[in-house]
Amino acid sequence: MSNQIFVTMKKAVFLCFFSLTYIAQVAAQNYSEDIAGIIYTHCSNCHRAGEIGPFPLTNFNEVKDRGQIIKFATSIKYMPPWKPDPSYKNYQHENYLTDAEIASIGRWVDNGMPQGDPTKEPAFPNFPKGSQIGTPDLTLTFAEAYTHKGNFNDEYRYFVLPTNLTSDKDLVALEMRPGNNNIVHHTLFWADASGKAKAADDATPEYGYEGGGIQGLLLGEQLPGYVPGQKPNIYTNGMGQKLTKGSDLVLQMHYAPTGVDEKDSSVVNLFFAKTPARRTVRNHIMLPNSLVNGPFKIPRDQVKEFHGVFKVPLKVSLLGIWPHCHMLGKKWEVYAITPTGEKINLIKISDWDFNWQGGYYFKNLVVLPVNSEIHAFATYDNTVDNPVNPNNPTKDVEWGEGTADEMFYLPISYVLYEPGDEKLILNNSDPKYEDIGIQNINTKIYPVFPNPSNSELKVGFVLNKDQNISLDICTPSGEKLKTAIQTKNYLQGQHVEYLKLDDIIPGVYYLRLHTSEGVLTEKFVKY
Repeated sequence: MSNQIFVTMKKAVFLCFFSLTYIAQVAAQNYSEDIAGIIYTHCSNCHRAGEIGPFPLTNFNEVKDRGQIIKFATSIKYMPPWKPDPSYKNYQHENYLTDAEIASIGRWVDNGMPQGDPTKEPAFPNFPKGSQIGTPDLTLTFAEAYTHKGNFNDEYRYFVLPTNLTSDKDLVALEMRPGNNNIVHHTLFWADASGKAKAADDATPEYGYEGGGIQGLLLGEQLPGYVPGQKPNIYTNGMGQKLTKGSDLVLQMHYAPTGVDEKDSSVVNLFFAKTPARRTVRNHIMLPNSLVNGPFKIPRDQVKEFHGVFKVPLKVSLLGIWPHCHMLGKKWEVYAITPTGEKINLIKISDWDFNWQGGYYFKNLVVLPVNSEIHAFATYDNTVDNPVNPNNPTKDVEWGEGTADEMFYLPISYVLYEPGDEKLILNNSDPKYEDIGIQNINTKIYPVFPNPSNSELKVGFVLNKDQNISLDICTPSGEKLKTAIQTKNYLQGQHVEYLKLDDIIPGVYYLRLHTSEGVLTEKFVKY
């Protein structure tokens, strides 16, 4: 009996110790050590000045002020907006919180959101300003700013940007830089060598045109699209998409509803391969003509699932997938069945959200043998129970480009199979830019502006990799006058900094940018 009592006491002591340890751990949670890293990694890329987040999350005070809403949005997994099921398939650039991270945020908020020791807080990432991946080979801009009317209607508008290419190019990356984050919902791109899009634009008096595009015009090769927060995809391993000389870049801009007139003038950066791409990236688009239970019509007051099938005529290696539908969409599941009966998962989205769609690129090539079948299932809810149903009262819905219409639209990018594709890794964490083929990626400093300057100097530079940099202002003799930027880490890409010159007397000076590649110098005059 005494031995049993002893064992019981040991268990009680252990449980008490475990409980006290857990309570201590919870109580010890603080922003600097437990929360800042989560926020900076998963949230701040969008929630900072100039980006799409409605408020910044870049420091303790900003995060604490929004603590309750952060707890709520993460607890229901609304934020970060990563929709594919990670247990079904994994992709590049995944951005979602683990259950442990969500719980950590919740406990921190419930515990009063203590800051902890600021010296233990990780450094805030110095996100690139401008291109996120390097110096573009070609930058295309709107010919003029376009005004999206504040009539609470969404708008799909096509813009034609001439490339003026004098020779064929292989595209390895396309990067969208939206001009107005308030209204740019997403963008689709095509390379049009036929001139049809330009003719459609010329036929209208205003800049750009409505309609056509993916339904009415065969514009040619579809290119990687853009949704807010999505990082540009980079084709590696000798892959690229063909851009023929003289082709136009066609943008389908989806502008979100707004109550006031808003102007947009977006920018597109194109990156070309240094040498001809060995492998051409192609796209197959599954449309309603692939349905085995068509036609594509969603009756009012019904939940309906459509099933599309595509038989692969050649052995191919898949790079990525982009399921697309509108407000009635509820679920997607896409998988392949090989001739031997093997099932290969491609994507599963159980809570489709029109506002958070994207293109998803696999971490490894997905090899499909000849005669494999791709099965795509999309479910739509056209009932009053769908809180985002745009039609009130409900009505039968068919294919159309408007948000109140619907789509079954599934681009799948691929290359023809080559031996070894089964082991090929796409976009590893530290890619070699000579393999990617992006030109002008070398670290450099741009001419400063304005020069001469009186009070403020704009300094631009590009980095070929993440690294620590510092910036000094020196006299012509090389003597350091002041440190304008203390040593800190900057991410790979383009950066812009603004330096105040109020404490510097008129004269000639030199900027010295200290990088891992060496010291870069730029001359300027203070007047």
